[in-house]
Amino acid sequence: MAIDIESIRNQFPILHQDVNGMPLIYFDNAATTQKPQRVIDALVKYYSLDNANIHRAAHTLASRSTTYFENTRKAIQTFINAAESEECIFTKGVTESINLVAQTWGRTFLKQGDEVLITTMEHHSNIVPWQLVCEATGAILKVIPITDSGELVMSDFDALLSERTKMVACVWVSNALGTINPVKELIAKAHAVGAKVLLDGAQACSHLEIDVQELDCDFLTISSHKLYGPTGVGVLYGKRQLLEAMPPYQGGGEMIKEVRFEKSTYNDIPYKFEAGTPNIADVIAFGEALAFINGIGKTVIAAHESNLLQYLLEGIGHVNESNNNMISLVGTAAAKISVQSFVVKGMHSFDVGMMLDAKGIAVRTGHHCTQPLMNRFGLEGTVRVSLSVYNTTAEIDVFLEHIGKLVKRSAGK
Repeated sequence: MAIDIESIRNQFPILHQDVNGMPLIYFDNAATTQKPQRVIDALVKYYSLDNANIHRAAHTLASRSTTYFENTRKAIQTFINAAESEECIFTKGVTESINLVAQTWGRTFLKQGDEVLITTMEHHSNIVPWQLVCEATGAILKVIPITDSGELVMSDFDALLSERTKMVACVWVSNALGTINPVKELIAKAHAVGAKVLLDGAQACSHLEIDVQELDCDFLTISSHKLYGPTGVGVLYGKRQLLEAMPPYQGGGEMIKEVRFEKSTYNDIPYKFEAGTPNIADVIAFGEALAFINGIGKTVIAAHESNLLQYLLEGIGHVNESNNNMISLVGTAAAKISVQSFVVKGMHSFDVGMMLDAKGIAVRTGHHCTQPLMNRFGLEGTVRVSLSVYNTTAEIDVFLEHIGKLVKRSAGK
């Protein structure tokens, strides 16, 4: 099925502007995706017509708001194929979702000498929470190495895995490399030794089909703002039996059944983990973002993004051919999403980013919140191009033209 790129682009008002006197080319989608008009309209509609707190009032506005809010939960259930909507908990994002699991499941079930496995390519949000809980419980954090191309060394994973392993917390898709990890294999092997598996799905959620029941993962985390939705909203999926065994993350309204000064009893899932007034408007608008994705189809989106990545890589290859291979790719795994990091010899990544920004091209520079990964490659940082459904080959042509000029300048030509 061919993608109607103009129709898609026309749904994103932010794309139709000049930056520094040049048409905006937005290649920073791994950091956050832009928002279609229907998401923006949903926010305006909620605050204009429906604004009320949810779950705790009988009046019409509260009833409408509650319905819209819970409709998004049901949409998420379908989006990831969870067994039930109650297994989908609203959080602020992937970072809070991982912290929730680390601080509730981790503090409850980890003990001295237990082991938590993560990978070299983890985002800081899937490193630091496990460091904190390991320090608190006496558990040991171990790291799965990667190859020079940015793929997991599965033989080392097999060697690290043991009956002491209680949690494997793994990024599904690397935000810095684009690598798609073999998570189904990781999950099966982890379960064989009795370990649980948490998948950081921040990057996977907008690029790959998700079926948590088919994967059999124990936890999955996703963020709205990586899915064309608002910032400040995320989802923690967890298997019911695990969520029910975990203590609350925070105390307050909504997460309780009965409060007495002597002792309180807690609400059922998912509400046990949703203390206080939630981010109602953004959750409702997130439902519209999911509808936008479903309207195009994940398969169609993935095919378009794959074509863009191949076009980009071929173009970088042509630039390198005439410039003594001045551009070095970082992350060349066989299985990738539409993310490519690189360095230009003789140029700092920040300088490359600023020069591209002067031409209206938005890319991400730096360590991408993956400092241990950068250390693995001996780099301070990279330039990262991350492509999405609304990007075009024409935009890539403009990028290649300007990066080519930068490379020639760096080479002294």
